[in-house]
Amino acid sequence: MIDIKQDEKLSVINHSCAHMMAQAVKRLYPQTKFWVGPVVSEGFYYDMDLGDAVIRDEDLEKIEKEMKKIAKDGKRIVREELSKADALALFHDDPYKLDLIEGLEDGEITVYRQGEFVDLCRGPHVESVKQLKHFKLLKHSGAYWKGDANNRVLQRVYGICFESKEALEEHLYALEEAKKRDHKKLGKEMELFMMSEYAPGMPFLLPNGMIIRNILEQFWYEEHTKEHYQFIKTPIMMSRELWEVSGHWDNYKENMYTSEVDDREFAIKPMNCPGSMLVYKNGLHSYKDLPIRMGELGQVHRHEASGALNGLFRVRTFTQDDAHIFMRPDQIESEVVGVIRLIDRIYSIFGLQYDIELSTRPKEKYIGSIEIWDRSEKALADACKAAGKDYKINEGDGAFYGPKLDIHIKDSLGRVWQCGTIQLDMNLPERFDLTYVDHDGKKVRPVMLHRVVFGSVERFIGILIEHYAGKFPLWLAPQQVAVVPVHWEKHIDYANEVQNLLSAAGFRSKLDARNEKLGYRIREAQIRKVPLQVVVGDGECENRSVTLRRLGSKDSLNMPLDEFMELLQREVEEKR
Repeated sequence: MIDIKQDEKLSVINHSCAHMMAQAVKRLYPQTKFWVGPVVSEGFYYDMDLGDAVIRDEDLEKIEKEMKKIAKDGKRIVREELSKADALALFHDDPYKLDLIEGLEDGEITVYRQGEFVDLCRGPHVESVKQLKHFKLLKHSGAYWKGDANNRVLQRVYGICFESKEALEEHLYALEEAKKRDHKKLGKEMELFMMSEYAPGMPFLLPNGMIIRNILEQFWYEEHTKEHYQFIKTPIMMSRELWEVSGHWDNYKENMYTSEVDDREFAIKPMNCPGSMLVYKNGLHSYKDLPIRMGELGQVHRHEASGALNGLFRVRTFTQDDAHIFMRPDQIESEVVGVIRLIDRIYSIFGLQYDIELSTRPKEKYIGSIEIWDRSEKALADACKAAGKDYKINEGDGAFYGPKLDIHIKDSLGRVWQCGTIQLDMNLPERFDLTYVDHDGKKVRPVMLHRVVFGSVERFIGILIEHYAGKFPLWLAPQQVAVVPVHWEKHIDYANEVQNLLSAAGFRSKLDARNEKLGYRIREAQIRKVPLQVVVGDGECENRSVTLRRLGSKDSLNMPLDEFMELLQREVEEKR
C-alpha cells in the first residue's frame, strides 16, 4: 500500500481534503473549533473540539455526504497572507488557532479560504475542491490536545483521498485485505500468541507460535553459521556502570527497567551491544583475527508508552537478532557486501522484496571527523554497488555515531516495513576502549558494524503472519499435515500407519478421525490453515497411497505413500 507522505502530489491532495472535511464538519457542527489536520502515511486526519457533540461511526457517512456537496460545488481554494494582528482577529473565537498563531511571526502567516470556510495553513493546496472527489473517511478516535493527557480530549477523524476512483477503490480493497490479515486476529484464531494484562506489551508465545519461532531461529543459526559467525549469550541484566560507559544511562534511562541488587543499580538491557563489547574485550586480538562476526539472539526490554503497544509490532520485550562485526578499516566494504548478500538470501526465502536507504551524517550532532564520515558513507555506498543493489540517500538521517543502511521490505500487500539495518559505529569502540594489534605491533581501534536481519523476531513473525495471511509455507507451518480417514472402522488402521510414518519422519502431522463428515473435517483443516490434507479411503488402503489436497485448492491428487513422503521432504528442505 502507498505511503501518502512519500508522494508529493498525494500529500497536497490529502491535506486539501482534510480542509474540506473540516468545512463539512463546521457546517454540520457549527460550534466546532479546530486544532491541526496533517497528512500522515495513511492519509490525513483532523483534531477537532465539537463541544458536547460526539462523532460516532454512523456520523462518518453524514460528513462524507456533506463533503461530496462541497466538492461538487467546486469552489476555488484561495491563499491569503495576513499580519499577526489580522490573524488573531480572524480567529478570535478559536482558542486552538490562537495558540498556533502565538507561535508565528509576522510575514509567516497564511490562510486558505474555500467558500465560507477559512483555515490557518502554510499549504500548499490544490486549486479547487472539485479535485477532491475521490475520498473516504476511515475511522475516528480521541486524541489529547498537544498529546498531553492533562489537556482536553479532541475528536480525531481519519480519511484518505486519491486522484481517481480506481486508485481509491484499489486502496480500500487493500485495507480490507489487511484487516483480514491482521496478525492479532489471526494470532488468536491460529493460537500463535496471546497478551495478558499481567505483562502489558510482553507477548506470550503459544505452542503453535513457538514452533514458528524455533524454526526461524534454527534457520537464522544455519544461515549465519555458513557465513562463519560466532554465537554468544550475554546477561539480561547488567550494572549501571556498564550503561554509563555505553551512554545509555544518560540518554535512554527513561526507557529502561531498573532494579537494585546488593546496593548496586542494575538495568535490564534495552540493547545487546554493550554485552558484545565486553565479550570482545575478554581477549586480545590481532589484525589477523579480524573480522570477528559475533551473533546474539538477545532478549531486550524497552519501556514503550501503553498507547503505542500493538500486538507483536510494538512490544516492551522482544528478541533482537543482533550481530556485531569487528573489523579493520580495509574490510568495511567486503563485510557490508557479505551482510547485504546474507540479507538478500534470507529475505528471498520468504518472498520479500526490499529497498535500501543510505542515511548520512547529521548536519549538527555527530562524532568523529567529516573525513571519517565521508569515508564511511562511501564504503557503504560502494558495498551496495558491489552487491549489485540500488539505494536511496536519506540525507542527514544517520545516527550521531555513524552512517547506516536501512532495509525496507515489501510484503504481499505492498506495505513497507523497516527490518534490517547495517550501522557503522564510531562511538562504542571508543567508549569501551576496544583495540586490536596491527601489523606494526601497535594497538588501534577496530571498526564496528551493528546489523540485524529480522530486527525483532517477534515483530518479524507478526509481519509473516500478515504477509502469508496465516497460510504459512510447509516448512514454517505449525501443523503441516492433517490425516483424514473417510470412515473410522474401515480406514483407521491405515490412517494411523500414515500418521505414525509422518511423525517418525519429523513432520508436524495430526490425525483427525472424529465422528464428523469428511467434508466438515477437510474444511476445518483449511480453516486452521493446514497446508496439506491427506485423505485415506478404500482405494488408498488397497494401493498404499494417499489423496492429497493443498490449502486453498479444490483439486486433489492421488499418489503412492512413499512418493508423498519424498515430496514433503523435498518441499521442506527447499523451503518452498
